Amino acid sequence: MYLITGANGFIGSVLVGYLNRQGVTDLILVDDFIHYADKTPNLEGKDYLVKVERDTLFPIWDQEQWPLQGVYHLGARTDTTETDTELFRRLNLDYSKQIWERCSLLNIPLVYASSAATYGGGEHGFDDSTDPTELAPLNEYGRSKNDFDKWALTYPTAPPHWYGLKFFNVYGPNEYHKGRMASVVWHTFRQVKATRAMKLFRSHREEVADGEQARDFIYVLDLCRVCHWLMRQRPEPNGLYNLGTGRARTFRDLATATFRAMDRTANISYIDTPADLRENYQYYTEADMAKLQQAGYAEPFTSLEDGVGKYVREYLLPGKYY
Repeated sequence: MYLITGANGFIGSVLVGYLNRQGVTDLILVDDFIHYADKTPNLEGKDYLVKVERDTLFPIWDQEQWPLQGVYHLGARTDTTETDTELFRRLNLDYSKQIWERCSLLNIPLVYASSAATYGGGEHGFDDSTDPTELAPLNEYGRSKNDFDKWALTYPTAPPHWYGLKFFNVYGPNEYHKGRMASVVWHTFRQVKATRAMKLFRSHREEVADGEQARDFIYVLDLCRVCHWLMRQRPEPNGLYNLGTGRARTFRDLATATFRAMDRTANISYIDTPADLRENYQYYTEADMAKLQQAGYAEPFTSLEDGVGKYVREYLLPGKYY
């Protein structure tokens, strides 16, 4: 039996579907199901035991005493433009602490979502062995994730096996509800359908050409495969792990791959980056994947072109969910 927070969201719902395909259906799904009806289709057709409202989880967990084999803690406030520090403290820090403390007390393995946003502008590189106290995230979301990483590393008790995964730029099915925070693949697809063109953010740094801003883009099913592998194999050491592909690609590459998957000729222009994003914008990320590889994970990651092709042709064009 496994518990998944954020189960109604993008990554959480894909993980539910992925686990179902591995024969795992004894799942307890946790999320705010009441207030986000636009996420409802994400879980249609999936198998699980029960849904639990996010704000009622802990008293129910304490009462039911589920025989959990593991917890996937993916629920969080993920809007990088949100500035409400109290909201991030409550949902991303305090809530995560309660998950951690119960997993520690009950000896339950824990896989939780950290973020590459913890690396800030990348001035210290993207090595998951970097001391989180040295990092300077660029927004409140990144700070909340880094604050929990720091807390986890110093707390006197810990789950028997735990892995804080620094997700890089994730794309793939089930992100229809994310709006502004959806991947550039999703935005490109919508713009190309409507206008036959795509407008990317212009670079506001002299040393970076327009469209050459680069990120480590990871297909969501690769991410789920790693989460499942960690939960089953429980490798050493416990701690923070990067989860990207290990290869940065440009936003122009991403948009061009989307045009190609739609059988359209690339037509890309540039607009100014919105003012609320400009000062806190990551121009380059690339995960150092050595730690995960040394822990024994040897599966290849889906290439950008293959991942975008699958996403567009199998999900976006037919309007399907995973």
